[in-house]
Amino acid sequence: MIHRNEWLLVAFTGSTNIADAVTKVVLPLTALHRSPSPFVVSAVAATLSLPWLVTALYVGVFVDRLDRRALMLGAEAARLAAVGVLLLAYLAGALTLPVIFVAAAVLGVAEVVAVVSGGSIVPSAVPRPRWEKANTRITAMEYLCNGFVGAPVGGLLVAVGFATALGTSALVYALGAGLLALLIGDFRPARRTDRPPVHAEIREGLAFLWNVPLLRTMALLITVLAGCWAAWLALIPVYAVDGPLALDPGRYGVLLTCLGAGGIAGTALVGPVNRLVGRRWSMFLDIVGSFALVATPAVLPAAPGSVWGIGAAAFLAGAGGTMWTVNARLLTQSFVPAAMLGRYIAASRLVSWGMTPIAALAAGALAQAVGFRTAFAVFAVLCLALAHPFLRVVTADAVAAAVSPVLEPAPTASCSAAPVR
Repeated sequence: MIHRNEWLLVAFTGSTNIADAVTKVVLPLTALHRSPSPFVVSAVAATLSLPWLVTALYVGVFVDRLDRRALMLGAEAARLAAVGVLLLAYLAGALTLPVIFVAAAVLGVAEVVAVVSGGSIVPSAVPRPRWEKANTRITAMEYLCNGFVGAPVGGLLVAVGFATALGTSALVYALGAGLLALLIGDFRPARRTDRPPVHAEIREGLAFLWNVPLLRTMALLITVLAGCWAAWLALIPVYAVDGPLALDPGRYGVLLTCLGAGGIAGTALVGPVNRLVGRRWSMFLDIVGSFALVATPAVLPAAPGSVWGIGAAAFLAGAGGTMWTVNARLLTQSFVPAAMLGRYIAASRLVSWGMTPIAALAAGALAQAVGFRTAFAVFAVLCLALAHPFLRVVTADAVAAAVSPVLEPAPTASCSAAPVR
């Protein structure tokens, strides 16, 4: 029972990421059935991530004011409703592009609420000495269920029928809500007697992010990395299914599992790699993997045989992404006071994930105007440019100084209390 909350959060992460993966396979493919345009399909992917740009800062304030578990439950309910509308529209023969875009927007807002609340709930749900282990397990479940399991399952379910895929997503979202209801503890942030206006609290979160050079640089680096991933994910449905790779939905799902497989490998390797070369070089692997992800389809021939190289690059990117995610979460939980976690996570994700809809739209426009190879190459060059700022700011000393307070057990860690700072 001592690790009850940790395992419930891990299980919730698994269930909701499976459902997310299935819907993220279904939505672009349903759009592709209604329009072969790379720009339209990439616009659906952009709509899923656009709420990070529009709503993240306000969501962060609510996360720092309200019960974080209640917000996560609300996000699951919104996801369930959106998928239910898609299913009913499909069964009624009324699944049009506007319906797909509206559902994608609702799912995107729900993701913002769920991710910011979920990232903020760990310090109040898990004892401090367990943070690194909990972060590693949660990250492993994200890659396992979103990429390795969810993507091929999504492809196979679409092959069976869109109704089956959407119905399965709805059931799994309902399961996730049930797991959240079993968490034990108080997940409301500490009350403030001098609560400032919403916009003042937003400025606090942005200022905190900007005033810590290490965190600021990491957020800017992730902006470009997330943009490269968004470009790849926006272009690959058309490139792989309706383009030169000529994959069926089932094989397309298998291709996406390479990201998840790499992520799972990364969770097994992150500890040994951290000890062998240090957290700094472990995180640098994300830049290497992301470059390979977008550079490989730019340099390989546009032919079905290239799928093996593209899959291998996706595997490397997944492994590098895990290395970054586990270490970055620990850095965040070390630097940021629990009462500001929601606003800080929202601010950093606004800077980073806010780029994803822009990158997805830009990738689609580039592919339509000048071809897939050039579009991928542009993002590969952007990725290469990250090496210098990373090596200059994310030093071994800065990373070690950041994580040491978390790795040293607190004298009186409590499963329901936020860490004292």
